[in-house]
Amino acid sequence: MRIAAGLWTVAGSLVLAGCTGDYPTPSTAAPAAHAAGKTWRIVTTTGMVTDIVREVAGPRAEVTALMGPGVDPHLYKPTRNDMRRLLDADLVIYSGLLLEGRMTDTFVQLANQGKRVIAVTSGLEETKLREPPEFAGHYDPHVWMDVRLWSECVHTVGEELAKFDSDHAAEYRQRAEAYRARLVELDAYVEQVIASIPAAQRVLVTAHDAFGYFGARYGLEVRSVQGVSTESEAGVQDVNRLVEFLVERKLPAIFVESSVNSKNIAAVIEGCEARGVTVAIGAELYSDALGEAGTYEGTYVGMIDANATRIARALGGDAPETGWQGKLTTR
Repeated sequence: MRIAAGLWTVAGSLVLAGCTGDYPTPSTAAPAAHAAGKTWRIVTTTGMVTDIVREVAGPRAEVTALMGPGVDPHLYKPTRNDMRRLLDADLVIYSGLLLEGRMTDTFVQLANQGKRVIAVTSGLEETKLREPPEFAGHYDPHVWMDVRLWSECVHTVGEELAKFDSDHAAEYRQRAEAYRARLVELDAYVEQVIASIPAAQRVLVTAHDAFGYFGARYGLEVRSVQGVSTESEAGVQDVNRLVEFLVERKLPAIFVESSVNSKNIAAVIEGCEARGVTVAIGAELYSDALGEAGTYEGTYVGMIDANATRIARALGGDAPETGWQGKLTTR
């Protein structure tokens, strides 16, 4: 993944500094005193991060997300309004591991200016992270696809908010643990429905390599047209290689993603048809973004429930049409 060379400013007020790594060192300055009843202003990046922060911060913060449904964080560039929000925030929380590749310099600059900047993945042990061959030197950032790993990120957010606002530390930690308890149940559901897929059909084919952690945790072989970052371009050889695989394995379905252009998947389906093999689109999955705001699929729990349920049903497994909690939109 290429880190954008352009550095972002607002009215020349942000003094630029060199990039020292994906996780800038947070400012240790104590938060400014605020009047009773005033909430913290927290700016987040992806919907998955935003969902954690809203769950853990509760009424203590006003949380503003930069990236909405269907937005690809690999390619996202902050706008002038985004920069104003970041500069005005009391706290900035992002995913990390170069997911927000084009914003990495921005996070470092903000931290160097004394802004409290936190990556939710900063507490994960390196031994638990994927390092795909084509992404050598960097870890796969799609850790939310493994519910257990993402639960550790919830713990990190709880601890960081407790440090930031120590007067209410117990509240943050309590909400974090309550949310993690729900994720234990979600993880068990995903494990159950994926295990119901016939062994020969436990192969997940998607537009880009966002489901590696999902496959490793829940027992699926994962194939994709593009690599870990959508900045990488899929070539004819990539498409042909996947066509050969699908023709050989005779899989019933492949999947499109809500935040990734479907043209490569369409090319794969056409290639299979030219070989006399019909491959269906199983469903649309949520990879780098949540579903529509205000819907069940617009939450992290709903996102994972939708993905697991749709994958299981499309590949011959046993899962209820409306998902784990009966809340999924039927389609």
